[in-house]
Amino acid sequence: MNPLTKPWIWSWLAAAVAFGLTIGLTAGHGAGELAYAALSFGAFAAIVGLGQMLVITLGPGNVDLSIPATMTLAATLALKAMSSDPGTAFLGLCIAIAVGLGTGLANYFLIFLLRLPPIIATLAASLIYQSIAIWSNRGLRIKPPTGLADFATGRFLGLPNVAWVGLLLAVLVWILLERSVWGRMLLATGQNLRVARLAGVPVELVRATTYVSVAVFASLAGYLLASFSGGAALNMGAEYLLMSIAVVVIGGSSISGGNSNVPGVWGAALFMFLVVSMLNSYGAGAGVRNVLTGTIIIGIVIAASTRRVRA
Repeated sequence: MNPLTKPWIWSWLAAAVAFGLTIGLTAGHGAGELAYAALSFGAFAAIVGLGQMLVITLGPGNVDLSIPATMTLAATLALKAMSSDPGTAFLGLCIAIAVGLGTGLANYFLIFLLRLPPIIATLAASLIYQSIAIWSNRGLRIKPPTGLADFATGRFLGLPNVAWVGLLLAVLVWILLERSVWGRMLLATGQNLRVARLAGVPVELVRATTYVSVAVFASLAGYLLASFSGGAALNMGAEYLLMSIAVVVIGGSSISGGNSNVPGVWGAALFMFLVVSMLNSYGAGAGVRNVLTGTIIIGIVIAASTRRVRA
C-alpha cells in the first residue's frame, strides 16, 4: 500500500516542511532547540487533541468546548492543594484526575440527560468551571513543588518528559481503539448510531466514558502545563480550544465520526507549533496565527468533504 494514502502521513509531512522552512530562516542554526521545543509544547496540544479526537469519533455534533476551562480548574485546584509542598505531586495528580472525572460526568449529564447539544452544553459548563477556578484562585499564582516542576521541564533520553507522557497516552489510546472492545464500540457508535444500538452496543455508556475521557485528558494537560510553566493562570487553556479541534482535523480523523487517527494527532500538534514558530520568525501577530489556523481547518474540511463526495 502506498504510504501516502494514509491520512496521518500528511500531518507529519506538513510538520517536516514547516520545520524545514523555520530552520531555513535561521540558516540551519538552532535545529535541535526547535525540535525540543516542538516536542515540549506540542505534547500539550497532543494530549488534549487525543481526548477531543475520541469525542469527535462519536459522530456529528460531538465536541467538547470545555477543555480550556477544565484545564484551568484542574491546574488551579491541584496547585492549591499542593501549596508548593514537597512530596505532594501525587496528591495534585489525584485532584486533577478527580476534576476531570467530575467535569466529564457533568458534561454528560447536560448533554444526554437534559438533551442539550454538545456545543451548547460544554460551552455553558465551561463558564461554570472557569468561574470556580477564578473563585478558588483569587488572583494567586501558586508555584508547583520543585520536584514536580523539575519533572515537567526535564528530559529523559534526550526527549522532554512531557513528550514521553504524551507519547504514552497516545499508545494507550491507540491500544484502546484498535485492540479493545470499548474501542470497537466507540467506532461503531460513530459510524452509525442506530445500527450500533440495534447491535446491542451500550451507546450511552460509550458516550459517558468518552466525555469523561476527554475531560481527564484535559485535566492531565492542565496539571502538566501548570507544572511546566511555573503555576496556573486563568487563561492558560485558552489557546487549546481551537488547537484541540485543529490537531484532530489536520491529523486526518473524520469530522463526521467513526474514524480516529492517533499518529496524525501528534503530527498535527508538531505542525501547529512549528507554524506558530515560523510566523513568529516573520514577526506575525496572534491575529495572523488565528486566521491561518482557521484557514487550514476550513481547507482540510473542504478537502475531506470533496474526497467523500468523489468516493
